[in-house]
Amino acid sequence: MTAVRTVLGDVPAAALGQVDAHDHLFFRSARFPPGQELDDPGAAADELRAFAALGGGTVVQWTPYGLGRGSALLPEVSRAAGVHVVAATGLHQAAHYPPGTVERVLAGGLAGLFIGELTEGLLAGESGAEGDARLPHRAGMVKVAGSFHTLDRHARTVMAAAAEAHHATGAPIGVHLEHGSAALDVLDLLCGQLGVSAGRVLLGHLNRFPEPRVHREAAERGAYLCFDGPSRANQATDWRLLDVLTALVDAGHGERLLLGGDTTTAGARAATDGGPGIPYLLAGLRPRLERELGRETVELLFRANPARAFAVDWRGRA
Repeated sequence: MTAVRTVLGDVPAAALGQVDAHDHLFFRSARFPPGQELDDPGAAADELRAFAALGGGTVVQWTPYGLGRGSALLPEVSRAAGVHVVAATGLHQAAHYPPGTVERVLAGGLAGLFIGELTEGLLAGESGAEGDARLPHRAGMVKVAGSFHTLDRHARTVMAAAAEAHHATGAPIGVHLEHGSAALDVLDLLCGQLGVSAGRVLLGHLNRFPEPRVHREAAERGAYLCFDGPSRANQATDWRLLDVLTALVDAGHGERLLLGGDTTTAGARAATDGGPGIPYLLAGLRPRLERELGRETVELLFRANPARAFAVDWRGRA
């Protein structure tokens, strides 16, 4: 039987409820200004409670290894808010890490790191140093990242390791597309060369690259298209989002669509009055989508699609 691997254990896909398919409760990056880290467990729990009050059931955190993903805190926050949380293993672009981290992680064996976090438990440490403590809860997906309109050597190395981890575990692979670009290059590599089923690939940030032909081809190949960060008008989101989603639904690709908030900084949280944060998906976006697409289609986007996208048959894989 398939299940979604959360930080509180494996959950039947049908029990996820409404899903924020791409967001962050904890996150830090060398590219972000000081003070914008997501590192406050109280604020994370408040964000989840607000999401739950609107009918939210699950948040998928795409923060990968080494970026302050709050590995030890996620079960506590999930339990306190009554919301399922799916954690990620994986590796982001090298520019997000402090000097030396990526080199240490690569030297330790990338595929082994990913597989261990999917099947044994998340590592508590974030530095790539030896001796990291193994936590009892596990990741439910792998997060990787492309580069702007191309796939550099780092991206190809990480994606090859992610494909190996996928073949060993069945876990889905979520892909940060830089400004939404290089989606088809990612599918050429992961699916064409590395043998990953397109239905196990989740392409993130396509809202930032509203090219309908690329969207249609990616959907036709069978990948999931994740439209995340719907409040960021400076990244071609709100003002194009409904048109883009409507076009894909009309073209018969409604079952390939996912929605997420992608809250990456403290100032973007609803809980800190910056907003709009995780609750916006249900408080702001969902009513507009229902008027445009109808309730049945919106239920598909928030419930049925993520239930399929993140479900894995973990039997025999720990």
